[in-house]
Amino acid sequence: MNDSASPANAGVHYPPPLLYVGGIAAGWLAQRAHPLPITGHPSTVRTALAVAFALGWLGLFAAASGAFVRHRTTLIPNRPAAALVTSGVYRFTRNPMYVSLVLLYLAVTLVLDSWWPVVFLPLVVIAVDRFIIRREERYLAQAFPGEYAEYRVRVRRWM
Repeated sequence: MNDSASPANAGVHYPPPLLYVGGIAAGWLAQRAHPLPITGHPSTVRTALAVAFALGWLGLFAAASGAFVRHRTTLIPNRPAAALVTSGVYRFTRNPMYVSLVLLYLAVTLVLDSWWPVVFLPLVVIAVDRFIIRREERYLAQAFPGEYAEYRVRVRRWM
């Protein structure tokens, strides 16, 4: 950390994937109450898309978490960051792990064969942005002021 007055971490005290799980759970419950199937029957296309999204999640998450391991910093937002990761997939998006979770969310949605989780996805993304990403960004701006300011100008938040 560059400044002793900086917070010790981003202040996110729950695992961020829980927000995605909450959206899926809400969609599953809505589906039980008022079915809104995507196809309503087994579909090779739906299954192939689910597999493609799941593989996209796996690849993006592996690349992002691998970058954290290489830089010897933590994935957990309530622990102090030892480094600012700006290489690898972080050259294209500041939040590849959250983008990867959107891909996994869509894969699960396709497996559930329900439009309901898609209805809740914008709320999940807004919650991730407001309650997690903004806290992480405030923390990183204080922990790595010059480097993070330059990174924010160069790389978009989501895509």
